[in-house]
Amino acid sequence: MLEVRGLDAFYGDAQALHGVDVTVAPGEVVTLVGRNGAGKTTLLRSVMGLHRDVRGTVTLDGEDITGLHPHQRARRGLGWVQDDRGIYASLSVEENLTLPPVTDPGSAWSLSQVYDAFPVLADRRRAPGTTLSGGEQQMLAVARVLRTGARMLLLDEPSEGLAPVIVQRIRDILLEVKARGTTVLLVEQNVKFAATVADRHYVLAEGSVAADLDNAEFTARQSELLEYLGI
Repeated sequence: MLEVRGLDAFYGDAQALHGVDVTVAPGEVVTLVGRNGAGKTTLLRSVMGLHRDVRGTVTLDGEDITGLHPHQRARRGLGWVQDDRGIYASLSVEENLTLPPVTDPGSAWSLSQVYDAFPVLADRRRAPGTTLSGGEQQMLAVARVLRTGARMLLLDEPSEGLAPVIVQRIRDILLEVKARGTTVLLVEQNVKFAATVADRHYVLAEGSVAADLDNAEFTARQSELLEYLGI
């Protein structure tokens, strides 16, 4: 579904990514793991078109989207869940869910589907975004993208800063999203969490792909990866 080839990314004279190759098949959940500064978020932002100073190609469903703007990529099925969640504080939960346009009615989750998957959002549908906890905001951010009909989610650190019980709920949500056929590429620092949700893992080091591991290999090397990542 997604193919990134020879991707270089720059911040002025500094090069953040060096010839990165990444592929994600339809229905896969794939993680990008690595130390802080390894280039994980830059890669995710480059796929979404939010970082523009790049060389190389990004292909979605066989179409070269390298030159497209983020809103054009969104219309082709990419959904962005940023690390700060981007909740509209002055709007209610339901207004946050219904504000973004539906780009693919055939894939879009209905409000009833969202509320079935996220009961806490149903309970708090009239509550302002400012009153939600961090975990509730993460759920809302994911649900809002699913409401648009995105066929592939790009998530940046979905478990960061959340209590273990909420991390478990985010895990369950990602597994449900996968079961419904949605493809996921996520940045994740929590190796143990990543091993419970993903099919494959790319380990990034200093802006390059250091390893491409299936989940069995990744799980077998957890201790080594935890030591490498300094966790």
